[in-house]
Amino acid sequence: MTNQIQITQTTKTFDLEERTALYGRQIIKFCKLLPLNVITKPIINQLIRSGTSIGANYMEANGADSKKDFKCKIGICKKEAKETMHWLRMIVEASPEHIKESRLLWKEAHELSLIFGAINRK
Repeated sequence: MTNQIQITQTTKTFDLEERTALYGRQIIKFCKLLPLNVITKPIINQLIRSGTSIGANYMEANGADSKKDFKCKIGICKKEAKETMHWLRMIVEASPEHIKESRLLWKEAHELSLIFGAINRK
């Protein structure tokens, strides 16, 4: 991978721990490709924080002490996925040459958001 990232699905589609960890790694790789300047630097920082925290919060949810705590942590996962979608939109504005990769990452964040929303409703 020189100038692009590959968005891949894990073989265990329903293994959310692995899927969210893979997503965090993809976000990091993507951010390494972005030009660093006064506009992109804060967006990149926010994108890395939200994109990698989805998996961290999911790990916390799996270790929750109660159903209420689990539901709260899953809600945070959804919020972080939605925030990641926002920062990806901002990156496209700041660095339009990365629109293809941004769209793929946005789609995965959207899917994760829907998954966590469904988990929270059950």
